Amino acid sequence: EVQLVESGGGLVQPGGSLRLSCAASGFSLNYYAMSWVRQAPGEGLEWISMRSIGESSYADAVKGRFTISVDNMKNTLYLQMSTLKPEDTAVYYCVKHIEAGPLGVMDYWGKGTLVTVSS
Repeated sequence: EVQLVESGGGLVQPGGSLRLSCAASGFSLNYYAMSWVRQAPGEGLEWISMRSIGESSYADAVKGRFTISVDNMKNTLYLQMSTLKPEDTAVYYCVKHIEAGPLGVMDYWGKGTLVTVSS
């Protein structure tokens, strides 16, 4: 059974940093693309980063501030977030794609972790 469990969210001041984790089970991160998607209060879903075979990509809103990575030994996906802004406040979801490449649709979602950026 595929499971994705996010952790690491919380309250952080503007300019601060957080690292989100997504523990995956039921499949190997080696073989599938993974994304982080967020939803701000009252807003729709926003894709922010993907790691596929051989490459990582980012939305313009987070480029240069966020870094996606994988620990294959722990089968865990990470999102290192730096220079956080109030507009980064959102629930962050870890999402699995159906294939390793960057064009596959998303098929499994975690329950999300809340990040609040506020002074």
